[in-house]
Amino acid sequence: MLSALIVMDVFSDSDNEATLETRAHLMEDVDLVESSLAQLTYDHLLNTKEEIRNQLGRLETNLTTLNEKSSAAASQIEKYYEARREADRRLDTQYQREIAEGLDKYLTTVQRHHEQISQREERKIRSDAAFEEAKRKEKAMLEEKKRLEKAKAEAEAKAKAEEAMKAAIEAESRAMKEVAEREAVENLKKVDAVQAQETIVGAPTTKPVNSVGQAKGTALDGTNVSRSPGSMVRASRNALTLEQERLQKLKELEEGNQALRLSSNKDFSTHERHIARLIRQIVGTKENVSTKTSQLLKIFMDPLCPQTISIAAFAKKVVSQCESSENAVFACSHVIVLVTSQVPSAMVLLLAEFHRACIYTVPKHIGYSEAAFESKESYYKTLGFREDVDGKMESVKDYLKRLEAYMKLYGALVQTEVPGARNIHGLEEGWAWLARFLNAVPPNIYTATALYAFLQVAGFALCRKYKSQFRKLLNIISDNFLIALRGKENPGLKQIIVQIESYLEDRKFLQEPEGRTLRGSLLSSGMVPESEYTKDSYSRSGNSYFY
Repeated sequence: MLSALIVMDVFSDSDNEATLETRAHLMEDVDLVESSLAQLTYDHLLNTKEEIRNQLGRLETNLTTLNEKSSAAASQIEKYYEARREADRRLDTQYQREIAEGLDKYLTTVQRHHEQISQREERKIRSDAAFEEAKRKEKAMLEEKKRLEKAKAEAEAKAKAEEAMKAAIEAESRAMKEVAEREAVENLKKVDAVQAQETIVGAPTTKPVNSVGQAKGTALDGTNVSRSPGSMVRASRNALTLEQERLQKLKELEEGNQALRLSSNKDFSTHERHIARLIRQIVGTKENVSTKTSQLLKIFMDPLCPQTISIAAFAKKVVSQCESSENAVFACSHVIVLVTSQVPSAMVLLLAEFHRACIYTVPKHIGYSEAAFESKESYYKTLGFREDVDGKMESVKDYLKRLEAYMKLYGALVQTEVPGARNIHGLEEGWAWLARFLNAVPPNIYTATALYAFLQVAGFALCRKYKSQFRKLLNIISDNFLIALRGKENPGLKQIIVQIESYLEDRKFLQEPEGRTLRGSLLSSGMVPESEYTKDSYSRSGNSYFY
């Protein structure tokens, strides 16, 4: 089979040689065409690549150019910003320099203005000091002249009196003289005995200072001040009468309360402690004053506790609480006025407690006498000095501190005015107290402390109401009371004398005391603008500082 195939191939090859030649010729033509096409394709490709390279080169060139332009623009912008910042810095520096220069000029002007003011004030102070010195010298000369005239008049009067006495003695018989002397001694002993029992008022040790032009020996309230030599009590009769009436009512009420406690099985100490706690909680706000007043009145109306016990506890605790250093006297006085306007009997008991704790609220003073007192300690107890458990008497400093506290609360009470509530012991009573004080009590460390404490809290209101009349009383204090104090030459009086002088010379009675106006509600006392009581003219004529 294989040989057959080979024979067939030989014959096939011979037959197709012509075909192959023809096909080869055609293939050469095709290869030529393809070669040309390939060459063209290659050339086109080369051209395309070249064109692309050219375009890329142009793009790179353009991009480089753009980058350079952007860098140049950014550099210019940065330079512009830097120039602007430099210009702003220069402007800020110039502005700050201008501000500093303007401030320096302003401060220089202000300083110069203050210096001018200080210089004017210094000149004014020197001028006032020179004027005051001249006035003091003039006053001293007038006083010296009056003293000499008075001494001369007294010498003449004494000489005349001695001559008259000598003539009278020569005219009288010795027997009548002896009878008269015995009767005088007996009468004096009787007067002393009556005065010791009834606490009759005595004469002040200094010249009585009446502020309303009454006769010497007559107090402002129309009662005479005793001049009997055996009397140790210095006060007006009317003041002592009021004191005795109040103390008697307090004594009767205490006896009645004691009987109630003995006859009743109830314990009223809880109510008394509650009253004491409410009084301790009083502060200088109107809301607090209103609240404490309502609570106290509620206790007074409590049927579980008799009102007499509540009132007695109220009076006692108010007076004892005023010794506290934290006591707000003006707030406490508002509560007192509001409570006593509803329960008037409480005021009588409160005043009695004041008189029991401090005799200068009467006002009165008790002089020392070896015949009247067993010892100095007994005398001090009569004045109100306290004795500790060891029997040691408290110091004068501690006693004066308590005395001042009592008088400040009493002074705050008389000057308190609450809208819608009547103060039954108001400014009229404060005026009467001051006049009785100046008419009756002698000047000493105790009375001076009481007077200064009273004026500190009540002087403002008294000046506002009584104006020139009040300033006349201040002149009496300056001309009589202070002069008598200085004449005692007691080193312990120096501080209180300086304080009273400062109060008068600085016109502190025109300044509202701190705490007088309550804060926080509608309970404040009626106030008058400063202009209403400072518009009065205060000349310095004569010996007066005040009118």
